[in-house]
Amino acid sequence: MSETHSSPGTLIPSRRDLLFGGAALLAAGTAYARMPRKRLMVIGENQLDKIVPLRIGAWDYVEASGLVLPPPDQLAHLLYDQQVARTYTADNQLPIMLLMAYGSSQSGMLQIHRPEICYPASGFRLTATHATRIGLGDGHAIPARQFIAHSDTRTEHVLYWTRIGELLPVSWTQQRLAVIRNNLEGYVPDGLLVRVSTISENVAQAQDALETFTRTMLAGLSLNRRRMLIGRADG
Repeated sequence: MSETHSSPGTLIPSRRDLLFGGAALLAAGTAYARMPRKRLMVIGENQLDKIVPLRIGAWDYVEASGLVLPPPDQLAHLLYDQQVARTYTADNQLPIMLLMAYGSSQSGMLQIHRPEICYPASGFRLTATHATRIGLGDGHAIPARQFIAHSDTRTEHVLYWTRIGELLPVSWTQQRLAVIRNNLEGYVPDGLLVRVSTISENVAQAQDALETFTRTMLAGLSLNRRRMLIGRADG
């Protein structure tokens, strides 16, 4: 076989170079074609504080503080487009603190923080978290997590769930997989954290109050607003 000659200063790629270059171009083209381009935003701009009413069953919204909020750092500013923090009280019921934090774009690098990060950052000691299901009274249930947070001044019982697109992941691993699943389907999903908590030394009473409040809140919403909070979990 005769060799290919070139003039001085001219580079002719070898067959191996061409194969590698072609493979790289193919991989880049495939990656570009699979990049998610459609935004899956269930909640519109400035809508979050309009989803949940100021009266929920026997509970009424009151001006109060004491909620444990995501750390006010630059990352939190990038993660959350909208936040709602409220306290609700009712006669003969434990007060309920509600936090909703919404991010319109979830990616492999930026995802909503789960409460197991926020509470230790505020000085709380946490029990182990465990998965639970909140029955909605209509044959459906939503997957959630709960734990108890202790500080020198209070014991706070926490119940929460996260929504990524239409999915309700119950762990960091599931949350990351939910983002990947949406990306593979061509979507950049939104993300929502819904957290309810109360302060009490009575575990059974606290858990009952949190579940009752949550069921009452969701039952009072239209189907469209329920979807904003729990996706397609209710069918």
